Amino acid sequence: MAIENVALNNISVFKYLNLNMSPGINIIIGENGTGKTHLLKMIYFSYIDRKYILEEKYMRKYDNKSIYSPNAVITYNKNETCWIQEDGKKFKDKNEKDPVYIPVTEMLSHSKGFLALNSKYRIPFDPTEIDIISNAELPETREVSELNKKVLDKISSIIDGEVVYENDTFYILKSDGFKVEFSVEAEGLRKFGLLFKLIRNGLIEDGSVILWDEPEANINPELIPMLVDILLELQSAGVQIFISTHSYNLAKYFEVKRSEKDQVLFHSLYKNGNEVLSQTEEYFGKLSNNKIILADEKLLDEVFEKNLED
Repeated sequence: MAIENVALNNISVFKYLNLNMSPGINIIIGENGTGKTHLLKMIYFSYIDRKYILEEKYMRKYDNKSIYSPNAVITYNKNETCWIQEDGKKFKDKNEKDPVYIPVTEMLSHSKGFLALNSKYRIPFDPTEIDIISNAELPETREVSELNKKVLDKISSIIDGEVVYENDTFYILKSDGFKVEFSVEAEGLRKFGLLFKLIRNGLIEDGSVILWDEPEANINPELIPMLVDILLELQSAGVQIFISTHSYNLAKYFEVKRSEKDQVLFHSLYKNGNEVLSQTEEYFGKLSNNKIILADEKLLDEVFEKNLED
């Protein structure tokens, strides 16, 4: 179920934030400490914990007259709402498909025995890192849509094979028949491999939501346009995507490669004194509060100055 709006009030680094979201791709940029990851996680956990319904007295429509003022209000495309309180209580009264959260840390190379160990000892890992292993270890679906077959073929060409899960371990089965364990594969290729496995397990399809924190991390720049092509294809199939990034190349490729029918929004989070504010535009270059572009311009200025000195 697509998310239409996220309103945050005195939670995390946000005094007040109100973002209208694209049903397609949402690219969130901002300097460190502006709450990009927190925003993705609040959206994620609003889905995951919706099964825990609190007392009926709290099940009121959120408006200006409500006596109950939640810290976060996330509105879905059927006017259904999830409220999140600062004390961590969350509730929603609708059981829909859970989203997929892909953390910055690559976890599949550490998966062997991980879930059993965590179940017994409750090791201090972020819940999203545990969830991604659980999702990747699910069995594959019997059928794959035509579009997902196309996407899987693209990923297979990048990783030169397909991802298999055997004996509590993830491998990339290469086109020549050789199996490479995830732990010894290049991390950039592992990210594509993870996406392959999530699609093959049926977790990414029409109506799904992906929240991906810094997908560009450890990916060679020459593979960035391929990643953008894949994500644009997924959104054309009805997948809503949220990305946080520090990469000029990743953000700009979405602007360059999008077609008129693609639904893409760019959200900039920026500091104004002690507050974090936001700006939303359809095009990356129109963001006036854009630390990524400013950093690139600063580097370019230094290159020019260096060349003049030489």
